[in-house]
Amino acid sequence: MSGARHARAFGRVAVLGLCCVLVADQDADARRAGRHRARPAPASEFTGKPNPPGPMRWADTRFEPVAWGDLDGWAADDHAAAFAAFAASCRAVVAGAKGSRDTRPVYPALLETCRKARALAAPERDAARRFFEENFRPVRVGKIDDPNGFLTGYYEPVVDGSRTLTDEFKVPLYGRPRDIVHMGRKRKGESFPNNGRVVRRIARGRYVPYFDRAQIEDGALATRNLEIAYLRDANDLLFIQIQGSARIRLTDGSLLRVNYDSHNGQPYTPVGRILIERGIIPREEMSMDRIRKWMAENPEGGKELRRQNKSFVFFRTVGLPEHEEARGAQGVPLTATRSIAVDKALHVYGTPFFIGAELPIDGEASATRFRKLMIAQDTGSAIVGPARADIYFGSGETAGRIAGRVKNPARFVMLLPRALDPVEAGRAMPLPEPRPKQAPKGEPATAEMPAGLPLSVPVPLPRPRP
Repeated sequence: MSGARHARAFGRVAVLGLCCVLVADQDADARRAGRHRARPAPASEFTGKPNPPGPMRWADTRFEPVAWGDLDGWAADDHAAAFAAFAASCRAVVAGAKGSRDTRPVYPALLETCRKARALAAPERDAARRFFEENFRPVRVGKIDDPNGFLTGYYEPVVDGSRTLTDEFKVPLYGRPRDIVHMGRKRKGESFPNNGRVVRRIARGRYVPYFDRAQIEDGALATRNLEIAYLRDANDLLFIQIQGSARIRLTDGSLLRVNYDSHNGQPYTPVGRILIERGIIPREEMSMDRIRKWMAENPEGGKELRRQNKSFVFFRTVGLPEHEEARGAQGVPLTATRSIAVDKALHVYGTPFFIGAELPIDGEASATRFRKLMIAQDTGSAIVGPARADIYFGSGETAGRIAGRVKNPARFVMLLPRALDPVEAGRAMPLPEPRPKQAPKGEPATAEMPAGLPLSVPVPLPRPRP
């Protein structure tokens, strides 16, 4: 979270980074390619109207203005809770306005709306609802060929650990090595973290790839004094790296908070996909719990599987109080089931989204009704597209189980500041003349042709050119 999610070295593979490899057709990132069971997509409410011209010009994307009264579940939501998360984002938006270089049209409009929000003191539910309805207009967003977006989940793990190496706690959680060099260029490929930014180290006077997971686990960094803490299980470390942050309960009773800091630049390989390809776990049964169970029951196999993923994340400590949630890429504390990670190349942090879906919150086979106003406060390099988000479910085991199950279609409605008219950009553009209607085709009028007239006559060929 914090810097964690906006640069997650695994391509921000949320909790399912390993197991959600089943939905590769739904998500560009192979990590999400997995679904427990086939679930029908929510019925599309798109009307088939053409995109209104406007300030958002995104490839393969359509926008459709809708009415507040047409949003299923809008009136029943807790708008005051959503406003609290929005207000947290607004503090960051207003504070960063002076030095911002964001040229996207949504940013200045959202800035003005945030200034209005800061003038309100924790409004009640109805007042918060009026604020959103008076200052935003709902616009349904999705791909041109698919009105449904896609949701996954993430959380903050809580694990036991120690500040010192002991017989029980032997797995080091490393801080960022000093010899990591970011080369400033990128490699194409969805398996590379941070959109493929090249990471190197210097060895014998030349740049070479940084150590991969196997080399690091075998002690490549053991003499660097980089250990922030020691964990009980290497699999715990893997899941913490996937999430990008964690709470570590130390042996002295204190709590250590860590967030993502950097990565080794090696490609990410979802271990869940490997388990499916090897026929170990059926695709329809894949989940984070199944992966963890198999790795725990097969220590040597788990080690080999873990090392198939060469990507490795480094951390930093953060001074967050115990009652505060992890921080997202926007730098504000996340709110469980109100904060989402979005594609930062498209969306501005602080943008509200009303999301509707049926999610497996109550159990593997459940389809719990989910209709909530959520705020974009985080990101991840694998979260790509206009209607793609990771829901933050909080910290701990229960949040992890829920997050590990979520990989579902959803309906995305973006709340666009009213200062932006979604059709304003097209008003000065003349509409094309309508095509003339074609006369209805009738039967050939052969009966009216003069008798004896041939239907066709020979046509002489043109003379050849001299």
